[in-house]
Amino acid sequence: MSGLRFVRMGFGADAVEYQVAWDEQRRVHAARFEDEVPDTVLLLEHPPVYTAGRRTADNERPLDGTPVIDVDRGGKITWHGPGQLVGYPIQKLPRPVDVVAHVRRLEEALIRTCAEFGLETTRVEGRSGVWVLGDPVEQRPSLGGLSLDFDPRLTDEEFDPRMNGPEYAPSNAGQRREDRKIAAIGIRVAKGVTMHGFSFNVNPDNKWFDRIIPCGIRDAGVASLADELGRDVTIDEVLPVVERHLKDVLENADLKPRVIEKTPAA
Repeated sequence: MSGLRFVRMGFGADAVEYQVAWDEQRRVHAARFEDEVPDTVLLLEHPPVYTAGRRTADNERPLDGTPVIDVDRGGKITWHGPGQLVGYPIQKLPRPVDVVAHVRRLEEALIRTCAEFGLETTRVEGRSGVWVLGDPVEQRPSLGGLSLDFDPRLTDEEFDPRMNGPEYAPSNAGQRREDRKIAAIGIRVAKGVTMHGFSFNVNPDNKWFDRIIPCGIRDAGVASLADELGRDVTIDEVLPVVERHLKDVLENADLKPRVIEKTPAA
């Protein structure tokens, strides 16, 4: 099947509960596998919810026992909620599946979206998603009145920002001029068809991320399009731009199976 279909499931007062969206993903996934529907992107907002991918560690979850939904995607724990545009591309890929290439395509569409709004973003090696780069370490402001030489995150691998005040909170990474993630990506591929996808922080309350270790990353934080631009930006404003760039990137991609290196026989 050709063409890419977009389904706007619900936003604002019609935000979609996570379990409802997950059930719909599975329904569309099964239909796509049988070629009953074309490649489909579900777009929506969720009410506030924490979800944990398969690699989430216990010490990255909320300290106060806030419920977390464990899901079958890759990646670690994150938050979804109002002001965040969530997209679930359900796309059939050639086998052997190149998961990394799929992630890079989603990143590219969101990087282009940010650029259209006047925000420069990029990838960070070893870390999926779309990032706003911080200043060089030597140019960043000191934390809590201490010089960076005493930053506990440099020497303590188990440093927990949740118990060390707002100066270490992920939501304040922009004030610290650190790297900060504006869009997270976590996917699953089953039977050659993708599930899950991306969450793009348009104008959420990023303090929700302060209750967890977002994506398991302790030395960076989170960003939003509105905060970075210094003006109000709405989901309605961003939605058609994201759709246009997803359509361009996903429809025009030269899909190829992953190359498997074979070890020569001895």
